[in-house]
Amino acid sequence: MLGIQEAATELGVTMRTLRFYEDKALIAPQRVGTTRIYSKREMGRMQLILRGKRLGFSIREIKEFLDLYDVDPEHHEQVRTLLVKVTDRIEELRQQKTAIEQTLEELLSIERQSLDWLKGTPDGK
Repeated sequence: MLGIQEAATELGVTMRTLRFYEDKALIAPQRVGTTRIYSKREMGRMQLILRGKRLGFSIREIKEFLDLYDVDPEHHEQVRTLLVKVTDRIEELRQQKTAIEQTLEELLSIERQSLDWLKGTPDGK
């Protein structure tokens, strides 16, 4: 059991981040008076949330995944949903990679042309 400051430090996030995910109903720390108490379960959920964000999933997608965890004790539906989302994300990233590679090639071409042009002018030396 950790307080909000200890939980934030352990997770490498701010207290504001923890309150944000609580407001979005992704975590539900226990309350003792006005103090938030983070259990192992909430810390685990936060680790999943942070991993999902790192991988580019939306809060809505992360919430859907976490909700399945609670209603699917065998985790079959959760894994199926995860597989679909991961496959979709891989395709998105591949498309972005292609776009980045094309942009990089174009920029490198412009750079070469600019350097060549400068070499041909007295100011470019």
